[in-house]
Amino acid sequence: MQRWRGYEAAPGGWGRSVVTIGVFDGVHKGHQATIGHAVARARELGVKSVVVTFDPHPAEVVRPGSHPAVLTEPARKAELIEALGVDVLCVVPFTPEFSRLPAEAFVHDILVEHLHAALVVVGDNFRFGHRAAGDVALLERLGRTFGFGVEGAPLVAEAGTVFSSTYIRSCVDAGDVAAAAAALGRPHRVEGVVVRGDQRGRELGYPTANLLTHRYAAVPADGVYAARLVRRGGQPLAAAVSIGTNPTFSGRERRVEAYALDFTGDLYGERLALDFVAHLREQRTYDAIEPLVAQIAEDVERTRRAVG
Repeated sequence: MQRWRGYEAAPGGWGRSVVTIGVFDGVHKGHQATIGHAVARARELGVKSVVVTFDPHPAEVVRPGSHPAVLTEPARKAELIEALGVDVLCVVPFTPEFSRLPAEAFVHDILVEHLHAALVVVGDNFRFGHRAAGDVALLERLGRTFGFGVEGAPLVAEAGTVFSSTYIRSCVDAGDVAAAAAALGRPHRVEGVVVRGDQRGRELGYPTANLLTHRYAAVPADGVYAARLVRRGGQPLAAAVSIGTNPTFSGRERRVEAYALDFTGDLYGERLALDFVAHLREQRTYDAIEPLVAQIAEDVERTRRAVG
């Protein structure tokens, strides 16, 4: 998959293409259906498939301070999109100037002049241009003018629930990682670098990796979870994960701490990923060390059973 920074990176002599556009945070089942449809249509037409996405998230530029929790970091999102068979990932820098681009100019500059769109595939709720003034109906009218087709990809739903990034964020925020996984088509992932903590887990016999996560990462609600710990180039490890402020020890800083089962190595400085499998319990406060250690032992065994 080619990766372009900005639509101006389209090379000279670039032919026609099938384009789909969106933030695609999470690359969930709905996104997969839209992107997959674009890839399939591109192959039918014998042209390249292009996914256009944005960085940073448009909300942060249009309404500073409103950046939503991020389900997939840029590198992970690119990996997931590439796995769908896309030919080109075009990441457009979303600047204040770009946010003011009128809908008609958005279509002419990006889809016509640079990407030479033969077909544009978008979700039914697609909006574009300054103040999100453009919709699918306008896109279709402009398509007739400039000579490209438009196909809408229906929203994906199960049991009456429409899968969206907003819905998945709400699941993660509530600690319902099983529902998030159902909508994503895979476990929700949180990434971070292992930094030194209080080393209290080591003293209790359960040394943990303390993850420093991205400021906008979609971290599940406080609680204890079963997860898979993923190291670069290594086999996934079952991990019991505690998220919260360590109430037993009067903690104040919210942390993500993972105890990797059957692992004795050093993880400091490594960048890890946690794929959340199941919510085990809420955070609790213990009056003594012994019941806490007993509870951790139970959490570890439940994790072993949940992860397999």
